[in-house]
Amino acid sequence: MENTEYIKPKDLKELTIAIKGAGDLASGIAWSLFQAHICSLFMLEVPEPLAVRRTVCFCEALIDGQTEVEGVEAVKAEKPEEIQQAWHQGKIPVLADPDWSTIERIKPDVVVDAIMAKCNLGTRLREAPLVIGLAPGFVAGGDVHMVIETNRGHNMGRIISSGAAEPDTGVPGDVAGYRDERVLRAPAEGTFFATGHIGDLVKSGDLIGHTDEHEIRAAIDGKIRGLIRSGIHVTKEVKIGDIDPRGAAVSCETISDKSLAVARAVLEAILRVYNR
Repeated sequence: MENTEYIKPKDLKELTIAIKGAGDLASGIAWSLFQAHICSLFMLEVPEPLAVRRTVCFCEALIDGQTEVEGVEAVKAEKPEEIQQAWHQGKIPVLADPDWSTIERIKPDVVVDAIMAKCNLGTRLREAPLVIGLAPGFVAGGDVHMVIETNRGHNMGRIISSGAAEPDTGVPGDVAGYRDERVLRAPAEGTFFATGHIGDLVKSGDLIGHTDEHEIRAAIDGKIRGLIRSGIHVTKEVKIGDIDPRGAAVSCETISDKSLAVARAVLEAILRVYNR
């Protein structure tokens, strides 16, 4: 079985990191690594990201050309040759590359699968000397070297070096006593158009948007913390947003506690291998 036991230690600033995904958790990872001066990293996304908490997601660079999350800038890279240019500018390059072909060209030291698809879409040990998967859907020692637990609770952020993490419960995490009620889902397949905006305070029953002719209304009072972009085609029941019942006190502009916990676990996993 492949493992990381004999990887040669390396100066952390020389590491090249590939992150699959550029949504909420992936962006928290990229931001934290950047703060730790591990800056030679790039992110791979689908051309039309379905990120909900867009104000803290680097995938927005694919639409706007560039974006900023808590002082760290990301820029759209049209092709792998533009990655180095972004690094020289002190920015994180984000590429539309759903097939991850950039990984074969760049050959990174670390690959982090942060897509959060709840299953493995094709990540393999051979992609890099260290491959990390955000649970669920991965097996440490099987398709990745290490798995990071992402379920809220006592084990969130725990590094698993053998076996699998907790299975997907299919139930959103509890926030102020609310679970399913706080999640906004597409009532039917179609093109989503928003009437509300991230940061809006809403009441139960307020119109948030619609998928073609099907309305999407708030089920609880709170603040719209996340909402996908208008004009994106969605399938029935896909998550298109969320409402935080804690209301005005909630920040939509800062990285979440969960993202930071998972990000710090990824950093620790890298240190375990490359800082011996």
